[in-house]
Amino acid sequence: MDKKDIEDLKERVACAAVLEEAGFAIDLKESTRKAVKYRRGDDIAIVTHEGRGWFDARSDAKGDVFSLVKHLHRLAFPEALQRVADLVGFVPTEPVWKREARSHAPDIGITERWGLRRKPWEGSLTWRYLRDERGLPDAIIRAAIRSDVLREGPHGSMWAAHRDGNGVVTGWEERGPEWRGFATGGAKVLFRFGPASAVRFCVTEAAIDAMSLAAIENQQRDSFYLSTGGGWAPATVAAVRELSARQAAQLIAATDNNRQGDVYADRLAAIAREAGCAFERLRPTLDDWNEQLRLTRGAKTERRK
Repeated sequence: MDKKDIEDLKERVACAAVLEEAGFAIDLKESTRKAVKYRRGDDIAIVTHEGRGWFDARSDAKGDVFSLVKHLHRLAFPEALQRVADLVGFVPTEPVWKREARSHAPDIGITERWGLRRKPWEGSLTWRYLRDERGLPDAIIRAAIRSDVLREGPHGSMWAAHRDGNGVVTGWEERGPEWRGFATGGAKVLFRFGPASAVRFCVTEAAIDAMSLAAIENQQRDSFYLSTGGGWAPATVAAVRELSARQAAQLIAATDNNRQGDVYADRLAAIAREAGCAFERLRPTLDDWNEQLRLTRGAKTERRK
């Protein structure tokens, strides 16, 4: 098979087809249109580039449809080529999204789009989503608004800013009752909540988890509550390294209580070793910090009753 035929085959078979044929299923709750998460037991693969690319969130494995087959089935390239050829015509299941896709790319920049959105106010749709559905205390929501890290998103959703080391907004996490995603055209760096002079850096996987941990800890004054937005971009790594290099820095891996969280924690531990700073693995009792916060607040409500 010549190079042209191989490229044609790559276009005709999506990574989703390989995963579905191997017994993976879509985790719609954890997916976005640009990054669809597939699970098979504890195995996870993220499909990107409109189905033509993939990566393993717990390792450095990534690539095209051929590398995916080699990764899953431990095959050499000729055998992987045949396996992909056998999937021509296989139509994978499409995710059923609850929100229409944007019809075109935004015609204004990230910082301008952020600036056009209102901050949440007490009783607003975003405020009620964070308080009533996510269990965040009013005091934490107010503190986040004062820190200028939240905006009102569409349909009662929340925007939580990611900023670089100079404080410039690079994108935002989008979370709502029926939506999760990241700013179109934006870049993940870090969601940052807390005093800029902090030396204790608690790294979570979502902005709502960062704020939930702050609520659980009564927002410690020496702590910066951070979120990677579920990604591990080079800019994120660089930002964490910059924070870890501060004098008396303490890096806290407050990632989820699952295999993916443990992989992220191992990566943070490696950064701490390189920087020579203190390190701790802080693990929620449940899967993530927001679940733990809601359980804790629910128990307190029952005791009051």
